[in-house]
Amino acid sequence: MGAKLLTFFWAWLALGQSLYISRPVVSASITTPLPDLYEASVIELQAGLTSGQFTSIDLIKAYFARIEEVNLQGPVLRAVIETNPSALQEAAVLDFERLTYGPRSALHGIPVLVKDNIATVAFEGMNTTAGSYSLLNSVVPDDAGVVKRLREAGAIILGKANLSEWAHFRGNIASGWSGRGGQCTNAYYPNADPCGSSAGSGVSASIGLTAVALGTETDGSITCPANQNNVVGIKPTVGLTSRAGVIPISEHQDTVGPLTRSVTDAAIVLSIIAGPDPNDNFTLAQPMPVPDYLMALSNTSLVGKRIGVPRAVFLNDSLTGNDPYVNQIFEQALETLQILGATIVDPADLPSAYEIYESNNETVVLDVDFKVQLNAWFGSLVANPSGVASLEDLIMFDNSNPTLEEPAGYTDQSILIESQATTGFNASYYQSLAFDKELGATNGIDAALKMYALDALVLPAPGYTTVPAAIAGYPIITVPLGFYPENVTIGSAGPETVYPAPGVPIGLSFLGTAWSEYSLISFAYAYEQKTQTRLQRKAYAAAIPTTQLEDVIGQ
Repeated sequence: MGAKLLTFFWAWLALGQSLYISRPVVSASITTPLPDLYEASVIELQAGLTSGQFTSIDLIKAYFARIEEVNLQGPVLRAVIETNPSALQEAAVLDFERLTYGPRSALHGIPVLVKDNIATVAFEGMNTTAGSYSLLNSVVPDDAGVVKRLREAGAIILGKANLSEWAHFRGNIASGWSGRGGQCTNAYYPNADPCGSSAGSGVSASIGLTAVALGTETDGSITCPANQNNVVGIKPTVGLTSRAGVIPISEHQDTVGPLTRSVTDAAIVLSIIAGPDPNDNFTLAQPMPVPDYLMALSNTSLVGKRIGVPRAVFLNDSLTGNDPYVNQIFEQALETLQILGATIVDPADLPSAYEIYESNNETVVLDVDFKVQLNAWFGSLVANPSGVASLEDLIMFDNSNPTLEEPAGYTDQSILIESQATTGFNASYYQSLAFDKELGATNGIDAALKMYALDALVLPAPGYTTVPAAIAGYPIITVPLGFYPENVTIGSAGPETVYPAPGVPIGLSFLGTAWSEYSLISFAYAYEQKTQTRLQRKAYAAAIPTTQLEDVIGQ
């Protein structure tokens, strides 16, 4: 778990102290209201822990109870694949350490749910499977780089979040479904699409099944869950956060970032998980030192800034497939940004916009990278009881286990098959990789920023918004923008899911060049504080857990 006295002796001693540690809560809570876990911030939780109002043990118990209420019971959201059986023991150690030495960081004793493609060591009893039975009970050699940073900061891994299997790189299968986890659904409308491969992380953060969550993105898998679950998501520049120990799609596009209920919480998490990692060479290119992203939080950050609107392609409903309502509320957001002091440059089109829309380069790159890097992942495992040792084996495993991996409506493996057919790093691959950089960065985001002297770009999150940043490796931060109206036409998103649907959230995305997270966070914060959109609507009643800290303290 990191530095200081995290030994079995301290674990034993802290467990013996746990009843005593939770005692002060009763008197403290008389004068200070306990945080509502549906909305509780990291700062509120840390204040309660520091004051002795409650303990990390209490937090773990409360979150476990909330997961139990809605994950496989009630609305059956299937947002969490499994919880950490060692979490209470780890909480006890961290509670005792807090009393003895004080907190290590803003995340000391704070529960974090991580996506099930982010490795955690086997001694805790959790799996790392990308949602696939082919990796059940496999043994990873080490914690993921971001998990190491979380543990060093004193955070507690609460469990693993459900996801689109293989980070949505298996085939034409509904978002949020995995063999192990089943179909995750949105908490804002029954059976609504949770979106993106980090579906469980987004849903869990949205209703307080965890304090904060981690997701991963290759193209849209943090941005889209943030968009459709009324939370904040940061898709960092590729190389800002380590991908070591993350089941891969592509080293050129994969990145790890937070999904939280506020920009503040996202900034706290990013400040801790960002930084160089010798196990991920891409992280060694980032500017140093890593910023304290909390310093970016300012209500006046948009004053005098030039924010561009790339309308071509990205605001064309006939190309994006977006419901017209998305652009309606986006126009209102532009007015808000002006009120906050920004100059809106409209349009500020990407020169490569139509080429991006028509290009197949991203598919070429991802197909090749996935085969090479997934085979390397299988080869890195200490053990894998399924016997699957390659992408070819995986395809056969799925076909041989249809009950587990190919239930009705979820049989497609077309992307796996397409990737398996690739022949490695050939001329076509390198050409496509170079074209991606040119379209996304040089003649895309960077060109627009330079041509119009912009500080950032802004777009509604749905549609093709994620693609330029994905192929460029550039950052996006997405914040709540609004909610679909009650009269929206409900569409089908999969065998069990619908989208759009009444009350389902919509997000607003700020985009920039490499390493521009500090500025993007500052803009997103000012917009969030002005609008307070997240607070304007809650999840549907059955999807809101009722367990609060007061129900577990002293139990």
